[in-house]
Amino acid sequence: MDMLTMLMANFWNVWHGGVKQAFLVVMAVCAIFIILVVLFQPGNSSGVSALGGQTETFLSKNKGKTFEHKMKKLTVIASIIFAILCIVFAIVTLLYA
Repeated sequence: MDMLTMLMANFWNVWHGGVKQAFLVVMAVCAIFIILVVLFQPGNSSGVSALGGQTETFLSKNKGKTFEHKMKKLTVIASIIFAILCIVFAIVTLLYA
């Protein structure tokens, strides 16, 4: 056997030995985190005031520090991590299936 075949066989054994399950657990935790973060986000409109427009308030000036902004950032970060994990998992699964 040549070196490449041995490395591929070794990776196959490691992948099915526990890395695949660990990968799936991390993906599941990430998915649950995304669901929770989205559920905890407040709505974008605040009822009747959204119809007439709003004047500039303290919260609109300091939007980067609000709870809503932090939750949106967490959602984007967790979604990107989850998407990358899914793509890597699919590629590795297709290559070594």
